[in-house]
Amino acid sequence: MTTPHPLPDLPHLPHLPHLPGVRHRHLDADGVRLHLAEAGDEGGTPLLLLHGFPQHWYAWHRVIPLLSGEFRLLCLDLPGFGRSEAPRHGYTTDDRARLTLAALDRLGTDRVGLVGHDWGAWTGFELALRAPERFTGFLALNMTHPWPRQRALLGTAWRFWYTALLEYPGIGRRIIRHRSTLLAHLLRRATTAQHPWPAEELAEYVSTGSTPAAARAAELLHWAFVVRDIPRLASGRFNKRRLTVPTVLLGGEQDPVIRPSLLSPAGAPADDLHAEVLPGCGHFLPHEAPEEVADAVRKLFRP
Repeated sequence: MTTPHPLPDLPHLPHLPHLPGVRHRHLDADGVRLHLAEAGDEGGTPLLLLHGFPQHWYAWHRVIPLLSGEFRLLCLDLPGFGRSEAPRHGYTTDDRARLTLAALDRLGTDRVGLVGHDWGAWTGFELALRAPERFTGFLALNMTHPWPRQRALLGTAWRFWYTALLEYPGIGRRIIRHRSTLLAHLLRRATTAQHPWPAEELAEYVSTGSTPAAARAAELLHWAFVVRDIPRLASGRFNKRRLTVPTVLLGGEQDPVIRPSLLSPAGAPADDLHAEVLPGCGHFLPHEAPEEVADAVRKLFRP
């Protein structure tokens, strides 16, 4: 167990969102200070939860109360987001996986259940492929696996139009920084009308996601995906890697980005991979369907 570091005074961020029972600290992960929000019994079954864009640990605030009595929840802010440090480099999928494993090492946690949403889920696949011995299972929310059918991928590629505004070096960060309404639009368009964002929650993600550090991190993250991960997907390099961690993909029927067709496990080199789709939900399942997410966690990870 590591000694908690005091949270730094970050004047560019608003107050830290409060959630009863959540404890906050920083971990030194391979030289990068990562913020951890922890809930539940320290002796409980550990679960690592990785958020997506443009969120941070608070993305899980509807799920945490449902599971904190059963699990030890480790909600990590990815580099550059929330209250984690924004290093000059380190925003590739490989980098995020390396830093996440370093954080687990600092915690002294050998094996955990893994839950990821959006970019956190994409990071989760790299973690499960790189260090399968560290994970008892993997619940991937609103994200395709690394072996999508080419027809499905080509048929839905246009849905990622918005990334063109975020990814170009030197430009994406300025758009995010000075056109923060874009983040609000992306959050709103990706959920269904039945699950609107509370104004204060939307403001939280927009304000923390449009700081200079977070804007730069978002640009570098998206650009790294373009120059590194897309070529790997196109060349079939992922086909040489087999997924041995039991994995469930949980998607939304009305997700405007990750369509249900991208979740099909057919042909994937995996020992235990299957997909489920929640009707009436979009891209932010921890917000739209926290009870269903909690049920999926219990089904996959309950001892």
